[in-house]
Amino acid sequence: MRYPTERLGDHIQVLSGFAFKSKDFSDEGIPVIKIKNITPPSVSLIDLSYVSEEIADKNEKFILQYDDVLIALTGSHINQMASVVGRVAKVRYTEKTALNQRVGKITVNDADDCDLDFVYYYLSQDKVKIELASKAGGAANQANISPTDIKNLMIPFPEITAQRKISAMLRAYDDLIENNQQQIKLLEEAAQRLYKEWFVDLRFPGHETTHIADGVPEGWKRERLIDIVKVQYGYAFDGSLFNANGNGTPIVRIRNIPAGTTADYTTEDADPQYVAHNGDILVGMDGEFHINSWSGPDAYLVQRTCSFRPNNPNMKGYLLQAIYEPIKYFESTVVGATVAHLGKKHIDTITVLTAPKELYVPFQRYFERRQLLLNQNRLLAEARDRLLPKLMNGEIEV
Repeated sequence: MRYPTERLGDHIQVLSGFAFKSKDFSDEGIPVIKIKNITPPSVSLIDLSYVSEEIADKNEKFILQYDDVLIALTGSHINQMASVVGRVAKVRYTEKTALNQRVGKITVNDADDCDLDFVYYYLSQDKVKIELASKAGGAANQANISPTDIKNLMIPFPEITAQRKISAMLRAYDDLIENNQQQIKLLEEAAQRLYKEWFVDLRFPGHETTHIADGVPEGWKRERLIDIVKVQYGYAFDGSLFNANGNGTPIVRIRNIPAGTTADYTTEDADPQYVAHNGDILVGMDGEFHINSWSGPDAYLVQRTCSFRPNNPNMKGYLLQAIYEPIKYFESTVVGATVAHLGKKHIDTITVLTAPKELYVPFQRYFERRQLLLNQNRLLAEARDRLLPKLMNGEIEV
């Protein structure tokens, strides 16, 4: 069955964030959620700006709560879907934060008539983002929408019981994803602690009876990174052939590395050596030097990204920890004209402390468990996104 459509603005309000002044920002205090923090499906608490609690409390209506739904009123056009205007994210934390300008908070007029989660899932569809982006004004590299643009959307509108059933079905996927994310975080923290204990503090099993000279335990080595891994640099693709429509082959751009998956494609072909495989360790080489393992399907590495493939595949878990400090050191010290650039000349200088192979085992277990959860999350998200439009258009009755 098809649900009747109604104007979204008859059921919701969109609160635009507060225009904090530049002098209001400080190095600590209450985090301010900006456009860059709208990272679907959830709001990111990475790379934050702050205002004092006094300033935040003067603007109480802009203080966010758990499960609030936020929408980016400024962003990219549809050729860059990862940062497209109109993307939505939920607040999934309990810390106190404030809403900045050009980010909107969506609220419902009557919870007995309109379910906020139902609205959130409707807005999260790519076709809705494309519809909003088509209404956007602004420059070639920046799109702007207004609360009115959002409120003028026509939305399928079943009665409240059906809305809640649809939300519950979709939320079940997101709850599983969030639970996996929590487990991933615990695995990452455990691996980081163990690496520090064994490879930095040198409190490894048997350290009491092992001779250590110049910071290198007996039986260990300090080796050049390029002697224990194959570094594959990305290919200089023609950017005019990139698309977000699923045409061609997936590509890994710098912005795709933190998520470990991509919605970007190219219709251009390249040599198989440039293909990143699930489980490869990837590094971004401009701006923030992102480090992550890839959890998407096979995808081409784009210029200014690279992969590290250890000669011993069982060193992946160890390697993910070992490269973090030297890569982040270059991020903070290598500065180009406008952004930091990581180059082959920098990677060639990296040395790491290598150990007997049995010490890599727990790191590999952490890595494989983390990779399994990352892959599960990708599959859950894909299943949810296939189900979403069918629920919204009434193809699947609830």
